Order: sequence, then C-alpha cells, then structure tokens
Amino acid sequence: MNESTYCTLESVRSDMPEIVQIRQSIHRHPELAYEEQETAALVADRLRAWGFEVVTGVGGTGVVGSLHAGTGTKSIGVRADMDALPIQEQTGKPYASEYPGKMHACGHDGHTAMLLGAAKYLGRTRNFNGTLRLYFQPAEEAGYDSGAQRMIEDGLFQRFPCDAVFGMHNHPGRPQGEFLLRKGAFMSAADKVTINVRGIGGHGARPHLAVDPIVVAASIVLILQTVVSRNVDPTQTAVVTVGTLHAGDAYNVIPEFAKLELTVRSFNPQVRQLLRHRIEELVQKQAESFGASVEIDYQLGYPVLVNSDAETSFAAEVARELVGGAQVNDAFDLVPASEDFAFMLQQRPGCFLRLGNGVGEGGCAVHNPGYDFNDENVPVGAAFWARLVERYLT
Repeated sequence: MNESTYCTLESVRSDMPEIVQIRQSIHRHPELAYEEQETAALVADRLRAWGFEVVTGVGGTGVVGSLHAGTGTKSIGVRADMDALPIQEQTGKPYASEYPGKMHACGHDGHTAMLLGAAKYLGRTRNFNGTLRLYFQPAEEAGYDSGAQRMIEDGLFQRFPCDAVFGMHNHPGRPQGEFLLRKGAFMSAADKVTINVRGIGGHGARPHLAVDPIVVAASIVLILQTVVSRNVDPTQTAVVTVGTLHAGDAYNVIPEFAKLELTVRSFNPQVRQLLRHRIEELVQKQAESFGASVEIDYQLGYPVLVNSDAETSFAAEVARELVGGAQVNDAFDLVPASEDFAFMLQQRPGCFLRLGNGVGEGGCAVHNPGYDFNDENVPVGAAFWARLVERYLT
C-alpha cells in the first residue's frame, strides 16, 4: 500500500473520455426497474475486463463486482443504482433517450458511471489492501419491493460481505462537485397511503338522498392538514401530502366512491408511527361522521436513511482531501426525499452522500423531463470512490 499515491482528480482524468461515453450510452438506453438487462450486461462486461470477479442476477438484475488486493482482511462496499424513470425526455441532448417514455431523470446513469470510473482505476492500480465490493443495484425507483431489498434478501451481505457500505446521489441546485452529508438521520422515510371512500351515489339535485364521497374526501384533505401541525413535535420534521383525489364522472351525479393517495415523510421512527396512527384514526372518524365508510391501505416504504457517525466523518475527511474543505458540507440539511440505500444502512454501518449537480442548467430538478446528469461530476465521483477505497483499505 503506497499512501503517497492516493487517487486524485488527475489520477482518473485519462479514463474520463471512455467513462463519460459509457454514461451517455446508458443515458441513451434507459431501462426501468428490474428491466436493467442491457445496463447490467454493460457493467458486468467492463468489470470483468478490468479484473473483477463478477456475479450477475443478484436480486433480479443486480451486479456485484469483487476485487481483492494484498493480504488485508477488511472489506468495503460501494453501491450505485442503475434504473431509469417512466418519463418522456425533453433535454434535446445528442445522447437523449432513444426509448419513448423512458429516461434517466434522476442521474442513475451518472452514479453507475462514477463507480465504473473508480473500478477501472482500482482494477489497474490495486493500491489497497483488502476486499472491494461494488454493488450495482436495480430498481431504486420502485418505491416498494425495491432493488436494495431484493439484493439483501438474495443474501447480498452474506455472499459478498463488507465491513461498511457507502453510496452517493447527485443533488441539483448545489454547486457542481460540492459534497453534502450529515451524521444520523439524513433522508426521510416515505410511506404511501391509499384511502378509498364509499358513500351512497345519487342524483346531483337530491343530495339529501345520498352520502357524497366528494364532500367526505374534501373534509379528509382538510383534516389531514392538522396531522403535522397539531400532532408532531415542532422540533421534528414531517410531511403529509395528498397527491391525488379522484371521484365522479358526471357533473350532475353524486358518485359512490372517491379515492385519495398520500405521501407521508418523516425522519424519526416514533414520528413515523405517530403519523400512521393519527392518519388512520382521523380518516376513519371523519368518514363515519358523514355516514360513509373507508378502506385505508397504508404501505410502509423506504425507512429513514441514517448515516453512522464514524463512516460519515471518514467520508467527509476523504472528500476534503480530494476537493478541499470549501467544497464539503458535512452538516447539510435534512433531505425530505427517500432512498432505498437506507435498507443497506440498516444492515451495515456506512454513509450516503450527495454531490452537487450544479446550478443553472445543472440545477434542473430530478424526475423532470429536462434533467441531465452533469458529466463534470464523473471524474469527481470516480476519484472520490477510488480514494475512499484506498484510504479505508490502507
């Protein structure tokens, strides 16, 4: 192990034309959750060419690459997600999606490319002492029954063990190349709630003979606005948003059914439990007060993403070595989005970071048809992962 030659940005520069080309190729050929056959094959082929032991089909379409160097017994895992979203791309880029209704609108093409860039460098230099595991994960965007869950259920950490695991996501709206992280809770739990209201349909001119589910649904929307403001400790953070409300087909008919769908976000397991209790209780009683009935399907999604202290301090230290302290914010704000990497952090200590994607054009929000990953971040991410591995496996 040569400690004087840890990876720098210049160390990976010569590899970047190839890695950026890979990123844009993946962008051109996006694949949805559990459909990542072409992407997985590309990843596996490159890893084998660079000297990694490769196993495919982990958790469906996941790929794991392993590389051993020296005689060290420590091991580290690094994860990148591979799936795209069902969105029609509108970037106008020369490498825009060739598949109608599918695009890499969250930057997973960039995440995969950054880790491949590190893999090529580490396969060539092997400037570490221990075992490296690269987890290329499907279906982060699934929301439920996600790729991280399936890989773990497929024995990920038993078959390909690591002492600590790390992951990263781009962050539009922050300066390109800025590292953002924090100890403890970092990203929110995300739960989905479906509420089916059943009333009594009737003529729009005779509402006294019906039980109007639209009125019930409207009252439920209003009462839900009190769940956070009047039940959650003001020092805690939570969000309850009604995303859909559907009812009726004709202007002069009172329908029998109405349907609402909610997203519920929280950063604390106790708050998460409180939100569920109050939502179910309030919705049930609100419907009963109108003489209606409800069915509530409360689906627990991704848990709170919690970074462990030691690994977060270590990741911040490596980032400062790479890009300087001004480009590292290790007390960044809570992020109300969710990430299935949280399941991996329930199994192993580790850290999830975010990497500024830029402002202006690079500031376009993810899950937007105009979004694109910033290729200036490919060498930054690649060098960071390589240096993190070298430093951890010293």
